Amino acid sequence: MTDTALANATAQIIDTCAVAPVIHAFFDQETYTVSYIVSDAETKRAAIIDSVLDYDAASGRTTTLSADAMIAHIAEKGLAVDWLLETHAHADHLSAAPYLQQKLGGKIAIGADITTVQNVFGKVFNAGTEFARDGSEFDKLFNDGDQFSIGTLNVTVLHVPGHTPACIAYVIGDAVFVGDTMFMPDYGTARADFPGGDARQLFHSMRRILALPPATRLFMCHDYKAPGRDYYAWESTVGDERAHNVHAHDGISEDAFVKMRTDRDKTLTMPRLILPSVQVNMRAGHLPPAEENGVTYLKIPVNAL
Repeated sequence: MTDTALANATAQIIDTCAVAPVIHAFFDQETYTVSYIVSDAETKRAAIIDSVLDYDAASGRTTTLSADAMIAHIAEKGLAVDWLLETHAHADHLSAAPYLQQKLGGKIAIGADITTVQNVFGKVFNAGTEFARDGSEFDKLFNDGDQFSIGTLNVTVLHVPGHTPACIAYVIGDAVFVGDTMFMPDYGTARADFPGGDARQLFHSMRRILALPPATRLFMCHDYKAPGRDYYAWESTVGDERAHNVHAHDGISEDAFVKMRTDRDKTLTMPRLILPSVQVNMRAGHLPPAEENGVTYLKIPVNAL
């Protein structure tokens, strides 16, 4: 699709870009994850995006320090949570959405293609019949182009597969929460070698986001400090990414990107928490059901990935 066609396809989204939501970021250095509270200044309604449940892999213990910091901010600002949004089923941290829902309310939502992820990883983890694999663990499944509101803020959902089949981005006013689709300009783009990932799809998904106006703010889900940068960062713009993204700046051809991404992915190790994370996050952040002794177990499939 040409840049002109992309611009025309996003015209309806561009109309919403005049409003600036209130955004507060929370950075978890253990997993390099950025979670967000996005709120409407007029109504004090809010959404939480990509929350983190603290998990110690060595002991198998979970804690809620990161989520509790978000709860404290919600209380301090007098916000009311309507949505607990996921950009995808994360492979690097566990979601705290069920805990936050218990404390704050709100609906847990993700892209409708989570069912593809559930079917793939349901087999990997040999999930039992209690795991329906139909997305019913989530309160809401979004399709491409769906719209909803956070107070007076309009939100548009973009399906942006490539990193995973179920990746979505949330366009909220003048801001886009891109999940793992791309990173800061000096770091590049997400890997595309997970089951169901596709570098060619990722290229088209990024070009779709980068067809939005240059001043549109982009909020990343992760930052790993690119070589030469000694601080963490997670906010960029469409214009900055188009000019400077080391993997996806203007002028990079689809074939060149696919070759770069494919070659690079072959050198990457699996995320440290992929096995505990995916089997929890495919269940909307719920742990697998406890066994007859009352203990919940996470499975580690051997030689399966």
